[in-house]
Amino acid sequence: MTPWIVAVAALLIAVVAYAQARLTARRLAHLTDMYWQLKFDYGELKARVDPPAPPPPRPGETFVPLTRLRQGSGGASSTQDE
Repeated sequence: MTPWIVAVAALLIAVVAYAQARLTARRLAHLTDMYWQLKFDYGELKARVDPPAPPPPRPGETFVPLTRLRQGSGGASSTQDE
């Protein structure tokens, strides 16, 4: 008779421990969701209050004629040949 009492008591303890573990897992999942929601909201509010700096202006593209490039390289090569 004593082994049955021990088995039933162990089964009851296991059921209570299982229920407690499920409750703790639900709380952890809820806290994790709350953490990520808070982190997202903080990022959104920070972006609204402190907007990013504007990108630096792009340098203007200028046209350089090919003859000018040839003059610069041709003059340097002619002085080296002499």
